[in-house]
Amino acid sequence: MKRSLIATLALIVPLVLSNPVKAENLNQVKQLLETGECARCDLQGANLSGAHLIGADLRDANLRDANLAEANLEGADLTGANLQGASLQNAMVTNASLNNANLKKADFAYAKLYDADVTGAAMDGINIKNAEIYNTGIGIGGGDE
Repeated sequence: MKRSLIATLALIVPLVLSNPVKAENLNQVKQLLETGECARCDLQGANLSGAHLIGADLRDANLRDANLAEANLEGADLTGANLQGASLQNAMVTNASLNNANLKKADFAYAKLYDADVTGAAMDGINIKNAEIYNTGIGIGGGDE
C-alpha cells in the first residue's frame, strides 16, 4: 500500500508542479506544430522545447513564459509577439522577424541570433549570456538597436 502511494505521488507531483498549458491552448499548440501557422494564438506557458518552427507564423501570438529552449525558429515571423519571460535557451533564431515583439526578461542564453530583425522590440532585462549574435540589433546592455 505504501509503495503504491509513493509511486502514485511520484507521478502526480511533477504534473502539479510543472507549468501547465491551459487546456484550451492544447489545440493551438497542436495547430502550430502541425501547420506552422498560429498567428494571434494564446500559447502562454506552452512547452515548445526542441520544436521545429521553421518559417512559423506566430505574428501577435502570446508566448509569455513559453519554453522554446532548443527550438528552431529559423525564418519565423514573431512580429508583435509577446515573448516576455520566455525561455529561448539554445534556440536557433535565424532570419526571424521579432519586430515590435515584447522580449522583456526573455532568456536567450546560448541562443544563436543571426540576421534577426528586432526593430521596435522591447528588450528590458533580456538574458544574452553566451548567445551568438550576428547582424542583429542586440548587444551588451539590452535594447540598443
